[in-house]
Amino acid sequence: MDRVVERFLKYVQINTQSDPETETCPSTKNQLALGEEIVKELKEIGLADASMDQNGYVMATLPSNLDREVKTIGFIAHMDTSPDASGESVKPALAENYNGGDILLNREKNIILSPKDYPDMQDYIGETLIVTDGTALLGADDKAGIAEIMTAMEYLIENNIPHGDIIILFTPDEEIGRGADHFDVKKFNADFAYTVDGGPIGEINYENFNAASAKISIKGTNIHPGTAKDMMVNSILIGTELNNMLPVNERPEYTEGYEGFYHITRFKSTVEETKMEYIIRDHDMDKFNEKKELIKEIVKFLNKKYNNIISLEIEDSYYNMKEKIIPHFEIIAIAKQAMEELGIEAKIRPIRGGTDGAMLSYKGLLCPNIFTGGHNYHGKYEYIPVIAMEKAVQVIVKIIELNIEKNLKN
Repeated sequence: MDRVVERFLKYVQINTQSDPETETCPSTKNQLALGEEIVKELKEIGLADASMDQNGYVMATLPSNLDREVKTIGFIAHMDTSPDASGESVKPALAENYNGGDILLNREKNIILSPKDYPDMQDYIGETLIVTDGTALLGADDKAGIAEIMTAMEYLIENNIPHGDIIILFTPDEEIGRGADHFDVKKFNADFAYTVDGGPIGEINYENFNAASAKISIKGTNIHPGTAKDMMVNSILIGTELNNMLPVNERPEYTEGYEGFYHITRFKSTVEETKMEYIIRDHDMDKFNEKKELIKEIVKFLNKKYNNIISLEIEDSYYNMKEKIIPHFEIIAIAKQAMEELGIEAKIRPIRGGTDGAMLSYKGLLCPNIFTGGHNYHGKYEYIPVIAMEKAVQVIVKIIELNIEKNLKN
């Protein structure tokens, strides 16, 4: 199990932030650098067909060592990290034998990871936590998933564990919603798959948000303030007016569980021009559509008020995979049983986000999500317990073993 930590510590030091402003795939070249490293490792542990395509997708097959057919399982993780927090010069640190108190991440800047703010930390007293140095995110989302899948494959090979065909794939640009764009489901050719891209120990997710993005552009008129009366149109003020017309209690910081939200992610503004970006989320399709309609109605109202100076683009990103997974609930049952047999409490929860698996489920590859073990993703307070990574490796192996026992091949 030291190998999963060793891999993780190496991967996080390669900056793989994705960039929503570029049109290339992958959106950043450093994702290719991580992909090349992973392909090299895959071949070293025995997956001879490992390769990376022109879009940065890394794929490899572990051929069956059985004398009968069982269903082919896929395991998927993503290589990029969030564009919203620095991934440059990540310096992970190990807080060994955690005592339940504060962890000083950065003495110079007095940045402290505290259970007063993040009470889940106290679930790991006595364990080793991998933390940041307070200047960048850690990258457990989703380099932990990559390290866990890699280590599980190595364990199967080294210990000659019986298994059917297993296909793994590591995608670019998941964090900017493009991870499944160039995913060739037919080539992948698995009967079902799991993204290893979840949160704390025991999580299983087969419900996710319906998601859309909204881009708003406001054209103002800048006039010297001394002579601005009846002529200046301040796009900054109109942008804030628009934002304030959205329900305050439907922001991420005020919602949980199945509750959806509007989340402003960009506000770039001058008097002359304002650019705003939102993500819109809801588990319920009717409420999701209502949220999109409300933004349209607000823009329509303000355009009437300010003489058509606002443009709006809304684009759906992905949908709730629930309706695709429910008819095939045995995929969830096998993950749940795997965890229970390992003494892990299985926690089937709606994910307040999305994964590549949501889009892949609509492309024909059923793909729920299982935990990596990380907490506080996308920021300097991110951490992951080593025991969680070890448990994730064990769950992957156990799912593969149960696939044989249940003989899920149709």
